[in-house]
This record gives sequence, C-alpha cells and structure tokens, in this order.
Amino acid sequence: MIKVERREDCSGCTACASICPVDAIAMRPDTEGFQYPKVNEKKCIECHLCERVCPIANRKAEHVKKQDAYLFQLKNKTLRMESTSGGAFTAIAAQVIREGGVVYGAAYDEDLQVIHMRADSIEDLRKFRNSKYVQSNLGNVFREIRDLLKENQKVCFSGTPCQVEGIKSFLGKLCKTDNLLLVDFVCRAVPSPLFWRKYVHWQEGRLSVKIGNVLFRDKRHYGYKYSQMVITDENGGERYHQGVESDPYLRAFFSNLSDRPSCYSCAFKKRYRESDITLWDCFDVGLKAKTLDDDLGTTNILVQSERGAEWIAKLKDDVMIPIEANKCVAGMRELVRSVPQAKNRAAFMKDVADKDMQEIINIWLPDCLDIKVKRFLRHTIINLGIYGVMKKCLMIMRNKKNQKLQ
Repeated sequence: MIKVERREDCSGCTACASICPVDAIAMRPDTEGFQYPKVNEKKCIECHLCERVCPIANRKAEHVKKQDAYLFQLKNKTLRMESTSGGAFTAIAAQVIREGGVVYGAAYDEDLQVIHMRADSIEDLRKFRNSKYVQSNLGNVFREIRDLLKENQKVCFSGTPCQVEGIKSFLGKLCKTDNLLLVDFVCRAVPSPLFWRKYVHWQEGRLSVKIGNVLFRDKRHYGYKYSQMVITDENGGERYHQGVESDPYLRAFFSNLSDRPSCYSCAFKKRYRESDITLWDCFDVGLKAKTLDDDLGTTNILVQSERGAEWIAKLKDDVMIPIEANKCVAGMRELVRSVPQAKNRAAFMKDVADKDMQEIINIWLPDCLDIKVKRFLRHTIINLGIYGVMKKCLMIMRNKKNQKLQ
C-alpha cells in the first residue's frame, strides 16, 4: 500500500486513490488544508496498484524531443480580457467541444472553493477562464475521464503538470488514444485550500457581501502587465481590487509562504513534459513580437506531442504566430525550476491552521509602511505612463539572469 512518509513526496494528484479497485484509499486534508492519501488497511488487498501509479515514486525521465512554439491571442477581445493571458485554452477547449468532446478544468464551486469540473458547452468554458491560485480538488475526475474514454468520447483535461502526469499514469494504455488531449500550464506552485477558504470568509465579512466571483488576474484597471485581485458581488458589482504588493493572499503566495510542500522540490518542472500542450503567460511579448504588445494578454504555446500539434493546427480563427521554441522558453525559469521555500513557512502555516484570517494578516501580512510605499510608487509609475517601459527593461534583465540560471 502507498505510504507518504514525507509530505514533499506527494503532490495530491489522486492517482493512487483513483486506481484502488476496492476504494481503500481516500484523499483527506492535513492541518494545512492539502489533501493526502489515507489508506484503510482493513480494506486494502495489497495489489500495489497505488504504488505503481504514483508519478513521484515512478518519476519519468525527461526526454528531449522536437517542439513547436507559438504566440497566441484570441481575436475576441472580450474573451481575452476574461482570460489569464491570451485565451489559448479557451480556443483549444472550444474546438474540442465543437468536435463533440468534453473539457475538464479548474473552476469555483458554489462556495468559491476550487474544484475540477466538466464543461459540455462553449458557454461553460467561462468558468475555467482566469487563474485560480489554489490547489484544486480533483474529486472523482480521473475515473470519470477513464469511463468516457472507454465510451470513445473525446476529452480534454487541463491541470497542473503534476495533475497531468497523475492522470496519465492512472490511465495507462488508455492515454494513448487520440481522443484524449492533455493540457498543462507553467505552474508557480499551488497554495493551501485552507488559507484560501479563510481568505474568502474574511473578505465576505469585511465587505458584508456574498462574493460572486474572484479574479486573480483582472486586467481592467491597469492592463495585463499589472493585473489585480478583483472581487465582485453576486450581481457582478466590483467590491474590491488590490495588486500583488497589497492583497494579503497574493502577498503570501508570491512570498512562497502558502504553497504545498511538494512544490518546493517539484518533480514536474521541466521543459519536455508529458502533456500534449503547455501554456503560460507571455509577459515579454514586446521582446518577441511587438505587434502583439497591446497589454490585453498573450499566451506562449509549447507543443509537446504530435497529438498536440494536430489540435493546435485547428486554431485558425485567431492570432497565432510561430516562434522558435528555444526563444519561446528563454528566461522562463518557472518552467524548469521550483520556487524556494520561505524560511518562516512552517510558522506561517501553523498560524493558518490555528488562527483566523485577520490574526494571520496582523502577524504576517500587515499593511505596513513598506507596503504603502510600494503601492504608491507602482501607482505613480502607472499614472506617469512609464510602467510598460520599466516593465520591459526589468523583463530583459530578468530573462538574462534566468538564462544563466537555467
């Protein structure tokens, strides 16, 4: 039976629980809110399938292969504004649905918790748009997809690289069917669902409103290069917006305080991946294709398989520019390297487990003078109209530095 002796050795992908023929494994949250497999030893029949499908215990070697790359933008600017970057996943998923398939991705449930769910129509794809900086609950999705593939149904699954390798290991020979399309994205790390739950409860209390939606990467206020955390009520009215230097949830995330332990030594950070298509933000679009630099968002597409190439070739109605693969990945450190663990991460997460959100903010994330100065400077630079130029200069320096580190 599977035993997680170090939390760093489990990404929570659910492959082990999904493969168990007697349902002896359940995914249960720990004190930090991250799910881990819990085995009912009385039910276990010692078939060892759970051990064989674990993508970390059976880590696949990275193999160099030919890759195609593109810069992508949806022509529909409304949909692109709703998307995290250029809307590539919306275009891919819409094509799958047009061909009679179904799509699985991360979305909010009625309590604003992030779960993987199914979309059967192009209109349903709205729930997948915009980033969600929370580890999603996969539930029984792996088994649902297995059953659909056995019925010869086309399926597109989108997730983090660990989730993609998890479902690929779970499906085994079934993953070779042309009916399955696996799309992953360059994932910084996945934060705690418990911390997210406390943040939502705190915001609803201080705003005195039932939250209708949360956008981690809203572009309406300051564009794509400086997106905001935006909260709306059930009627769509905006009730809150703050940037990465101000919002406490974003501050914790980008300080590497709230991530899953396995993210600090991620087994899935690599250029040559097990997915069919890899997507990520093209913040440096001005350095790659100046004509696309309209501050509404662009997606990098890295094609990982022949199946992925076949699907990308179907995207003819939008803006897609070929780019040399090495140039596409240049400087993209998060593609291949894990984020460093914050030194005080353990103490922070203990308080996440034991305290309410306001106490956590008071101790760890106060709106102190340093934060106020950063906020003032950023807004001043934006209002002066030089934010884009400065961002481009910083991007050039960052890319050069990251290329040396890769």
